Amino acid sequence: MKKLLLVSTMTALTLTSVVSAPQASAANIAQSVCEYVAADDKKRMRSFLKTNKLKIRSIFDGIQCNGKNLLEFAATKGSVKTGSLMISKLPKKVVSENLALIQNGSQPLIDAANKRVSS
Repeated sequence: MKKLLLVSTMTALTLTSVVSAPQASAANIAQSVCEYVAADDKKRMRSFLKTNKLKIRSIFDGIQCNGKNLLEFAATKGSVKTGSLMISKLPKKVVSENLALIQNGSQPLIDAANKRVSS
């Protein structure tokens, strides 16, 4: 009887802890990604995406920072590391569509985009 009670209690505790695990909301994800791009913190951005099981390809269309897409935002902030990471992970077609938007940004980012599109 004690074993049955112990097993049922442990099962109940396990199930309640699984159900009540906090989930990251879309707004929190977008805000965090925008902060990492603005700070040009490639390492923390990669870590954040990995822990939330996200890919840049899948979130690129859904996130806007200050009314701009992620590449344009990186270009205006001069975020070369995170911008280059996004350019390397996005499809060539998406990079070529956004090439005109990043022309006002930093030169290394423009060079990385041109290299990605031409390869």
